[in-house]
Amino acid sequence: MTISVPGTPVLPPGRSAGGLIASWRPSSVSPRAADFARAVVAQAAPGGRERAKSLLWAAGKLADYAIGLGLEPVPEVLFHSSVIERFAVSAPGLSGAARRTLRTNLRFLARRVVPALAPVDAPLPRERSKAPYSAAEIAGYLALTDAQPTMGRRMRAAGLVCLGAGAGLIRGDLRGVRGSDITRRSGGVVADVSGRRPRVVPVLARYHDLLLASAAFAGDRLVTGGRDPDRRNLATPLLRALDGGTGLPRLETSRLRATWLADCAQQIGLATFMHAAGITCSQRLGDLLATLEPAGEAQAVRL
Repeated sequence: MTISVPGTPVLPPGRSAGGLIASWRPSSVSPRAADFARAVVAQAAPGGRERAKSLLWAAGKLADYAIGLGLEPVPEVLFHSSVIERFAVSAPGLSGAARRTLRTNLRFLARRVVPALAPVDAPLPRERSKAPYSAAEIAGYLALTDAQPTMGRRMRAAGLVCLGAGAGLIRGDLRGVRGSDITRRSGGVVADVSGRRPRVVPVLARYHDLLLASAAFAGDRLVTGGRDPDRRNLATPLLRALDGGTGLPRLETSRLRATWLADCAQQIGLATFMHAAGITCSQRLGDLLATLEPAGEAQAVRL
């Protein structure tokens, strides 16, 4: 039985992708499934032999699975999103990686062969990490903190920069830190963070002295000022005060946190590790970390 797909181009024989498609008759799928695969992949017109081979394999496996369920091997049926999804989830004998690859290839074929059933996915926005500040920019903000008109304003502004760039704190974690939460301990300086995710955060060494001075000034009060840490705009006056028009970019607590993250990643050699391991996706790191227990406070300070 030959499956015909309207609009299938005539592809040249030989070692081209067209030649591979025309001669593809694997023993691992039925002749009907192979007929379907050749027809739809020819219409998709892949750019190379390896790409054609991947698409033929995906279409053949889908057709074999669907024929076994009694479905008619035509593109309007097999490339329906529900059929592709059922195949990706339920087809036996496939690894997780194979299921993801097959589903991606089948969705590609569906968009090429029956675009009415598989419209192109609309691009969705993705939030990217904020750019860290440079060492010179951090030095500029610290100079602005030292130029504030009162001791209280100087200490609160310094605490804001040090808790952001030195401990990576933002939002409620930043607003809720009191002077008494900053202590010299375990061979370094740490911040005891309360709130939704209570934890101990080691402070980077270059911020120790200034943050300790800010904490001593605050005592039992909030380091960044105010009385109610739940106030959303608590740090806004400090941020405005450090917007000095001296060529520095706007001060943002999210970028201060990104600066801390980048500094810590560099110190522990994270980029070197990921490059050596061939890891580019942070989700894989998360999966690995879920199996590990974090070290104690002293080890965190040493890192």
